[in-house]
Amino acid sequence: MSEPTPLALGFSSCPNDTFMFDALVHGRVPIGDLRPTVEMDDIEVLNRRALGLDPRSPLPVTKVSVAALAHLTRDYAVLDAGAALGRGCGPLVLRRRDDERLASLAELAGATVAIPGEATTANLLLRLFAPELRRVELRFDRIMPAVARGEVDAGLVIHESRFTYADHGLAQIADLGERWEQDTDLPLPLGVIVARRDLPAATVAAVERGLRASVEAAWADPEASRPYVREHAQEMDEEVCRQHIGLYVNAFSARLGDEGRAAIDELVARMRAVGVMDADAPGPWREPVLSSRASS
Repeated sequence: MSEPTPLALGFSSCPNDTFMFDALVHGRVPIGDLRPTVEMDDIEVLNRRALGLDPRSPLPVTKVSVAALAHLTRDYAVLDAGAALGRGCGPLVLRRRDDERLASLAELAGATVAIPGEATTANLLLRLFAPELRRVELRFDRIMPAVARGEVDAGLVIHESRFTYADHGLAQIADLGERWEQDTDLPLPLGVIVARRDLPAATVAAVERGLRASVEAAWADPEASRPYVREHAQEMDEEVCRQHIGLYVNAFSARLGDEGRAAIDELVARMRAVGVMDADAPGPWREPVLSSRASS
């Protein structure tokens, strides 16, 4: 019998990713004749690597911000499983609690705002809803301390920060996910798993099926994934970790379906409209589409 073919998978150490990928990378669900290897990094590092802005080679399958699709669709296509997409899960713009000058997005004009990365979906939303401000890029876990110390006027936060910002003496200026939902009546697409377009269709299908099975296995037995999740989130409070998974791992993570695809298409259309994405760039989907409609 031939040896399994190694396949590098890129994802972050955030609880939603480790929860979803645990069964897959530890051999508890099948993935054809592939042997997954893990490349774990911060989401902005994964974005830069996919974009060819990292000295390491681009990964064949990786998590990226949906905003990064603006420059990726010629080389990568979105998978139907593994997405971070939903309602009530958007990035927040925060200020110091005692700084009442900045009570709305309109009052951010000219302010300095820390962002978690140029290619993040959070930063794209900030550009769409509050374009007239100065941006300073910081790693996502350094943003709230920088705001609290007064090093920046405000901060754009993602991940578990929505559960803990009050502990840092911060207050909310705006919920960009809420603004998106009001404008579009669609869930907010934050992150997706993409596969290179030059991968064999059978490989992509095996990864997609395996990741969907891995998500479903994590739901069926959450305790099985707990050691892997906690290994990579040792400094995170257990309850915050649980809330993080509950918010970002949902039905769209197992299968995008028509609504999830529509949400991604809408964000892609807005990127084209503001010139962030070339008008002639391919759409985000692989053809034939490996989606709920193709597999049902």
